[in-house]
Amino acid sequence: MGMPTDIGIVDLMLGIPSDQQERWYDFMKPQLLDEESRKMFSFPAEYMFKDVPRTGAKDDFTRYTIDQMDKHGIEKALIGFSFANEESIEAVRNHPERLLGSYQVEPNLGMEGVRNLRRAVEEFGCVAATAFPAGYLPQVAINDKKFYPLYAACVDLDVPIFVCAGVPGPRLPMGCQEVSLIDEVCYFFPEMKFVTRHGCEPWTDLAVKLMLKYPNLYYSTSAFAPKHYPSDIIEYANSRGANKIMYAGYFPMGLSLERIFSDMQHVPFNDDVWPKFLRENAMKLLKLG
Repeated sequence: MGMPTDIGIVDLMLGIPSDQQERWYDFMKPQLLDEESRKMFSFPAEYMFKDVPRTGAKDDFTRYTIDQMDKHGIEKALIGFSFANEESIEAVRNHPERLLGSYQVEPNLGMEGVRNLRRAVEEFGCVAATAFPAGYLPQVAINDKKFYPLYAACVDLDVPIFVCAGVPGPRLPMGCQEVSLIDEVCYFFPEMKFVTRHGCEPWTDLAVKLMLKYPNLYYSTSAFAPKHYPSDIIEYANSRGANKIMYAGYFPMGLSLERIFSDMQHVPFNDDVWPKFLRENAMKLLKLG
């Protein structure tokens, strides 16, 4: 059968383009030490991607994004949410059936960060938290005690947290994102739903072992063109992991939706895996019905 059409895809990582897109990565600049990353790249992992999407100026970026979702069969998408970004606030407020907020937590803020997460969920309806351990200044390891109050809040709020794991694309130290650190977190927070982002490479085999071990540990495919999905992950999805692997794209950060869904046709998932990968697992995880 191959990849189904008209399934109502749920994309677990999609952004709303902006005419200020290059500013998205300003938070990372103090950590970048090489001249190429600091002065030449439009975004810090650009060396890894070909044909990074350039959307150009739009009268209404949110409307443009929803049109792109419609074109590619995406029913719902998880987008980044920030109190400082009025467009993200308006997007989740005006399109709650299509655009779902995911709040970027800040462990370096202590209890203020916990209160901000609670506000994002309770006041603005965010359905998930996200974290980028290598991107914080200072960096915060996946199992660092600074994360523990936020993990506890995720349990209380019953929202999953999406965490970048594996070697980061930007030229930042990687130790804080080693996949082995997830073991301690899943052990201590067995009720928390933890979803990895950005590949887990080069530790995909370990990620599979940990998903077998922990019921609430999942993997999303963000930041990878489908032709580069790790073979360990495809094999796991086709065997014991059909309920654990979920689609997440990377538009407009590094991949176009055209590129993603052109590649997707050739991913060797079993027929019974496709509906779970593209929709059902995310719907269950986010409690969307």
